[in-house]
Amino acid sequence: MLSRHTDPIAAIATASGRGAVGIVRVSGKSLAAFVGALLGRALRPREATYLPFPDAQGQPIDHGLALFFPGPHSFTGEDVLELQAHGGPVVLQLLLARCLELASKPVEPRAAPLLPSLRLADPGEFTQRAFLNNKLDLAQAEAIADLIDASTEAAARSASQSLSGAFSKEVVSLRDALIHLRMLVEATLDFPEEEIDFLEKADAVGQLQRLQISLRTVQAKATQGALLREGMKVVIAGQPNAGKSSLLNALAGAELAIVTPIAGTTRDKVQETIQIEGVPLHIIDTAGLRESDDEVEQIGIARAWEAIASADALVFLHDLTRQDAPEYIAADAGIAGAIAQKVPSKVPVIHVWNKADANPRVTTTDGIVLSAKTGAGLDALRARLLAAAGWQPAQGGTFIARQRHLQALQEVSDHLENASELLASGGNALDLLAEELRLGQNALNRITGAFGADDLLGVIFSKFCIGK
Repeated sequence: MLSRHTDPIAAIATASGRGAVGIVRVSGKSLAAFVGALLGRALRPREATYLPFPDAQGQPIDHGLALFFPGPHSFTGEDVLELQAHGGPVVLQLLLARCLELASKPVEPRAAPLLPSLRLADPGEFTQRAFLNNKLDLAQAEAIADLIDASTEAAARSASQSLSGAFSKEVVSLRDALIHLRMLVEATLDFPEEEIDFLEKADAVGQLQRLQISLRTVQAKATQGALLREGMKVVIAGQPNAGKSSLLNALAGAELAIVTPIAGTTRDKVQETIQIEGVPLHIIDTAGLRESDDEVEQIGIARAWEAIASADALVFLHDLTRQDAPEYIAADAGIAGAIAQKVPSKVPVIHVWNKADANPRVTTTDGIVLSAKTGAGLDALRARLLAAAGWQPAQGGTFIARQRHLQALQEVSDHLENASELLASGGNALDLLAEELRLGQNALNRITGAFGADDLLGVIFSKFCIGK
């Protein structure tokens, strides 16, 4: 590890602003002397002690609880001190400043400073220490940030599953099976003169097939977990006065967008995140699509097309009260043609016919019929959005996952597919087969951090909050 990773660190570990309780956290090696100098007494390990937190003159900054966790039995694997005080920003800053001041000054004129290198922690550095000291693997460390950032109950529970090691266990199980298969191939390469065919006797083909089946199961769970973490961007588009803003309000259950009978009321994007069965959906209402001479409206329409082009799913809203009007039909056809050009074919386009309350004699069978005004048909739309997202209720529990996890698992799948083709060729390219299996194992290792470049760790932990 770099020397910076062994420096003692300190930070405020609670959110900025006022609160009932605030925490200042210190982590490093051999903090016992520092704790005694800071608090005027030793602390019993893992036992909360109520006492004053004195300043340099011995006057209390605050009274609160102090906890000392000697390493390696701590979150970071190092000695950890936590000061739990009242959650005022000034109080916490004073406590943090006192820790930094005391660490850099000798207690006696001829004594060495208690912690000469104590510094402010970088974002995520406490959790990074836990990873570097083998208290967590990389997937578990990322799950901490995901648990903090969870926007739905389902996402929080899935992040908790990953933090407990559920995802890591699945990855380790895949890795162990892959290592066993590699061993068979390497043995065949190392002992070509042996009469025993290691691969055939050990059912290497069957092992590889079972490994691929297990991988697909893990990929499916990870995809669901990534959906819980990232959510899906849903754009509502259509002609003016089709009821886009009313639909946004109906889905959100609140009056977020202004609704009037005047065409072109919505001039810019309005976004709200809702959840359906725990899945976050980022719903975006856009300006009505039409030809306009209004400069402001033109800007709104341009932004609408930008949102449409980047959507994960598109709700194309139609107006039942105008479904037979030739001009309306022609304009809808023009919008549909533009959507076909701008939106990738993999993006689902959901056709929705609004204002069923105003036109009870519905003649269309294309898409979902609903009324944003009365709420009729909204459940069908919600179900269709979940289907478009690819959401399936988890049978065996879902763990949170990130895009990098999905990419790594896809790499493993590609390498195993290549290995399967090589194995089916009769084993004439065992060196290539061994290389494909090695690359697959490397991709799995990246998920848990069995090895990884410092720049990858820096990117991951830099997105954490300071006190974590």
